[in-house]
Amino acid sequence: MTVETEVAKILDNVLSLQGRSADWQRPTPLLGAVPELDSMAVLGIITGLEERFGFVIHDDDLDSAIFATLGSLSDFVAAKLAG
Repeated sequence: MTVETEVAKILDNVLSLQGRSADWQRPTPLLGAVPELDSMAVLGIITGLEERFGFVIHDDDLDSAIFATLGSLSDFVAAKLAG
């Protein structure tokens, strides 16, 4: 599975989207476009990413631009995995 697919699964799970993320592509907007994605959900997504991929996301790593699209969030995860 690709990082993008795994990230979409985490989003689907945390946001209780019931499979809506299955058709999402890199340009799919997240923050401001997905009503379920609020500040509390961001915390759940961060936790889900940390648990699934085994890295730590520090406060200074975060920027709202990371959550702009599925692609930007996936790129962030890929960069964390690359070290």
